[in-house]
Amino acid sequence: MRIKQSQALLALTISLLLCTSAARAEIAASAEETSPLPAGAASPAFTARNADGSEFAFDPSALERPAMLIFYRGGWCPYCNAHLAELRHVVPELEQRGMDVYFLSADSPENLASALHGDAEGLDYTLLSDARLSAAEAFGLAFRISDAYYRQAKEYGVDLEEASGETHHALPIPAAYLIDSEGMIRYGHTNTDYTQRLSADELREGVDSVLTASSGAGDA
Repeated sequence: MRIKQSQALLALTISLLLCTSAARAEIAASAEETSPLPAGAASPAFTARNADGSEFAFDPSALERPAMLIFYRGGWCPYCNAHLAELRHVVPELEQRGMDVYFLSADSPENLASALHGDAEGLDYTLLSDARLSAAEAFGLAFRISDAYYRQAKEYGVDLEEASGETHHALPIPAAYLIDSEGMIRYGHTNTDYTQRLSADELREGVDSVLTASSGAGDA
């Protein structure tokens, strides 16, 4: 009897885990319906790709330093280019304060650097391809674009399938996450309106508040 009960409990546990994974992996029907992970949650692991196509594995349980993850739509997006250009003023500060900074986009590895234009061109950032949306899905940021939006973008010269190398017709909402060395999300900022971005000053203030709180907790 106990063996049967244990087997039933194990089956139920596996079923719940599978349901939870499926729910987290689901791509939202729109940007407004995304469910981003909040500060205080454990960071998920994910796999992205470097510009040369090699895999980049992000394991929050094995971080040597805190990590700042910045999600953007792609180098074809003028708002993203302007945002990346503005962050040139704060990224060096974050690195000097002991953080690794990663930029993740829906561009394919081949299009990562070549897609950047204007003031964002030539930035010395660590750019990662999340074209398969492994990271965006894990953080609850991925959403489907409408057929009308896809067609309109193509009319303006942006073929999202060509940019990503994928046919999922999905993008991440812009986001910034600070993951501490214990693998916990200490700061998170998202916005479903892609025209509104986190400024360099706001990002600096957010990081300062986290570090100040950590210092205060350590002194207590």
